[in-house]
Amino acid sequence: MKERPWRRLYNTKAWYRLRAAQLRDEPLCRLCQQMGRVTAAGIADHIIPHKGDEALFYDPGNLQSLCKHCHDSAKQSQEKTGQLPGCGEDGWPLDPGHHWMK
Repeated sequence: MKERPWRRLYNTKAWYRLRAAQLRDEPLCRLCQQMGRVTAAGIADHIIPHKGDEALFYDPGNLQSLCKHCHDSAKQSQEKTGQLPGCGEDGWPLDPGHHWMK
């Protein structure tokens, strides 16, 4: 796997503090909640991939709490395809850009 130069950002005190604050303020997985499930979050996820942009990396407004399952499945799928899979409790797609939502 290709090494990403921004990996170092995840080893900073500022990141550890930001991550802890995110998980403290939003302890449940955001995607699970949208699907009507209650699951503890363990990952502070960047909503918009930062790709090394430190302003985006450290922006608390660009974080959401996710469980490992959602982060490793739905979120990764969204980053590869541009669409968030799944639907909410109401049956509507989770992806606000889904063609049904237009």
